[in-house]
Amino acid sequence: MTKSLKTPPVAPETPALTSALTSGMAAGSPAARVWLDIMAESTRFVSERLQNDLETQTALLRCQSPADLMQLQSDFFRRAVHQYTSEALRLCEIMTKEATDIATDMAKDTSTRTRRGYDDVPV
Repeated sequence: MTKSLKTPPVAPETPALTSALTSGMAAGSPAARVWLDIMAESTRFVSERLQNDLETQTALLRCQSPADLMQLQSDFFRRAVHQYTSEALRLCEIMTKEATDIATDMAKDTSTRTRRGYDDVPV
């Protein structure tokens, strides 16, 4: 007997989340901006890694000896670890920069003026 393959459950769409994210992006929400920056960077990284994987796969098929295979695999893993580490640092920098910018903007919005301006003094 063969068992039928079941498709994994798909998360239901949540209209509230979609509308909140869309309105946040339209309003220029800092959180939406950070999310878009992170997603753009992640997409760039994944496409770069897929390209590296395809190049490595092609090189693996061209190996002539076990020594060549071992060298290629070693180089591949060394490069992959370096790229993943660099990407993690890059994402941390994006999040830190954005968090600093948001905190600065919030501080400017919440600060109160205690000094009077020169133009509001009656003459």
